[in-house]
Amino acid sequence: MLMRVARSAVLAVVATLASTVASTMAWAEPRAVVELFTSQGCSSCPPADQLLGKLAEDPSVIALSLPIDYWDYLGWKDTLARPRHSARQRGYAHKRGDREVYTPQVVVNGAVHVLGSDRGAIERAINSTRRQTGILSLAVKVSHTADKLTVDVPAVASGGAAEVWACAITKAVPVTIAKGENHGKTITYHNVVRRWIKLGDWNGAAKTFSIPIADLKAEGADAAAVVIQGGTAETPGTLLGAALAAVN
Repeated sequence: MLMRVARSAVLAVVATLASTVASTMAWAEPRAVVELFTSQGCSSCPPADQLLGKLAEDPSVIALSLPIDYWDYLGWKDTLARPRHSARQRGYAHKRGDREVYTPQVVVNGAVHVLGSDRGAIERAINSTRRQTGILSLAVKVSHTADKLTVDVPAVASGGAAEVWACAITKAVPVTIAKGENHGKTITYHNVVRRWIKLGDWNGAAKTFSIPIADLKAEGADAAAVVIQGGTAETPGTLLGAALAAVN
């Protein structure tokens, strides 16, 4: 009886360790970066905001909320919006050549856009983009101390030019909306990007970047997403690598 109990305890510990390792590996090598362009003034957006919260619970997905500002004129000024997000969304459309800019819009791995409230379409976009050469092929390693976040990007034989960005994010932001199309609703926005910080450029050689933790804690940010992306800030391309880390 004691032997059976001891064996069960050992198996439980092994299973826990295996789960922890698998989770760590999933965060280091995600299968998707899902960017949701949303607005507090958009009546179609709350289902997408809720879905992003569910996707954020998946350790293989880096889900980011990027509130835009071009619906502010409808009667409610989005409290989380950044002009940078609106410009990024338009940059994606310009890069794709389709001029498709709307809310709620999801861009998957910097390559494909779908309706932000359609989970099936998001999953299909994840699967299709993962078959494209280069997308999330870099095993980005992120570590941090109390004072500094460090990003290690490996070398690859056929690496092209890319930019390395750190995004300060807040995991959950509840907002009560007093006017506009969502008047009277309280909506929780998940993994809200509060700030973009360029760490540098990458050209295929192994490289290490670092940033003070204090620079990532703007406006209540408690985590950081790191993305290596082709193109430029004005015309963003596909995601070559990404990672997520807590900074609180």
